[in-house]
Amino acid sequence: MNTITEPPQTKPASRPESRACSKPGLLRRYLQIRGLSKKLCETLEPEDCVIQTMPETSPTKWHLAHTSWFFEAFVLKPFSPDYQPLHPQYGFLFNSYYNAVGPFYSRPHRGLLSRPTVKEVFHYRADIDLLISDLIESADERLREKLDPIITLGLHHEQQHQELMLTDIKSVFWQNPLRPAFRPRDRQQPQPVPAINWLRFKEGVFWVGHEGPGFSYDNEGPRHRVFVQACELASRLVTNADFLAFMEDGGYRRPELWLSLGWNTLKERGWEAPLYWEKRDEKWHTMTLAGMAELVPEEPVCHVSLFEADAYARWAGARLPTEEEWETAASGLPLEGNFVEREVFHVAPLASPASAGKPAQMFGDVWEWTRSSYSPYPGYSPVAGALGEYNGKFMCNQYVLRGGSCATSQSHIRRTYRNFFPPDARWQFTGIRLAKDLV
Repeated sequence: MNTITEPPQTKPASRPESRACSKPGLLRRYLQIRGLSKKLCETLEPEDCVIQTMPETSPTKWHLAHTSWFFEAFVLKPFSPDYQPLHPQYGFLFNSYYNAVGPFYSRPHRGLLSRPTVKEVFHYRADIDLLISDLIESADERLREKLDPIITLGLHHEQQHQELMLTDIKSVFWQNPLRPAFRPRDRQQPQPVPAINWLRFKEGVFWVGHEGPGFSYDNEGPRHRVFVQACELASRLVTNADFLAFMEDGGYRRPELWLSLGWNTLKERGWEAPLYWEKRDEKWHTMTLAGMAELVPEEPVCHVSLFEADAYARWAGARLPTEEEWETAASGLPLEGNFVEREVFHVAPLASPASAGKPAQMFGDVWEWTRSSYSPYPGYSPVAGALGEYNGKFMCNQYVLRGGSCATSQSHIRRTYRNFFPPDARWQFTGIRLAKDLV
């Protein structure tokens, strides 16, 4: 039986919504999203929640506390009269990187914090939820108009950390020789995946970036025009079978396929396959959130770095798409796919091929690497105050990914969403879609 329990409750940077949410609607959404964080912990033990496997990850306990601190720092302190922090030291422990708010604990050492305990963190969450709920319910219309954009940002921030909770606990379980399962899942026999069909897109001037009502992060704007060359995009994602062919052709041993920094990284870290792949009895297996499983050739390849994605694309006689090519190709496609709401927590094989010249699996399953460096759009300026540190300060040495993954909430993703990671990152559900120039 799960021993992590939440006690009963007792009595950043974004562009704002065009209209304030209703009081019941905002509170309902707040409790729903905060509740998912708790639900994701139902099969975890306290020991699972305190481990940090590498500097880029965080313990589950830290995610739970940090997302609560966010609401305390950016909602309760500014908007609740005479508010006093529940635990003054938590600001130092659970601030992530907001220099304008104050100093913070070393990120690579979060796994060294045995206190506060997991139980105490859940108490902290319950207290914050009660205070936020009271604030929403008591707010008049003027105050609610101020609260809505900040609370909405906090909820999207929480959804980002829910995804990190899944990817980080997968890393924790991978380090354990027992290879524990986060959640069991049913495995179905996949259908054969058709060969890649190359879909043509005409050149032209297109609008990209977010505009209009609804939430977006500041890095998704301003909306602006770009000239996109004629190109071809693959009708589907690269599969494990596709990537195995690259490996069997010496892909990890051929420096001519790799960027120089990528080749150096490969040699330093001993990469021979995507992260979580392991060969047993001459067969490839992979770690999943349901434990170790034999590799399914039809599934999209995931947990590859930009370096690996770029090398594969070069081997295949193609390249990675730009983020502008990806966004224009996704125009008009429904925001549907294998998201966290399905509770599969793993990539899924292609269920139906692309139709009417539209690429398949553009949303969900894996974040798709692009060749675009993460940089500001023309006319970009971060929002004022500490929340301006949310995105803008990371616009250096990172690459853009698009589309969301099986660990992403469907209500969190947009066609204009710009995720970003350094080119050597592999612990996220990152995959490959190919592109080609039209000459």
